[in-house]
Amino acid sequence: MSVVAHRSQVLTLYKDLLHHSSKFAAYNFRDYATDPAKIEALIRKAEQQLEVVKRQSVISQLYGGEKLVVENPKNQKIFRRH
Repeated sequence: MSVVAHRSQVLTLYKDLLHHSSKFAAYNFRDYATDPAKIEALIRKAEQQLEVVKRQSVISQLYGGEKLVVENPKNQKIFRRH
């Protein structure tokens, strides 16, 4: 899945959150669902996770091993059901 697809999914999710949270009758629920501090915290957490993935991918490339059988199509055997 491309980065553009991820961005559009995040934007759609955020728009849906705003749309549906505005339907709460009680102010406290509306406010809780759209609390900018909570949303910012989630964004920071996602950014931290991205940094972890970036570091791990670099380490994986430095110490990469042999490919697994499932990663190399020429080594795969095709089993047929009879």
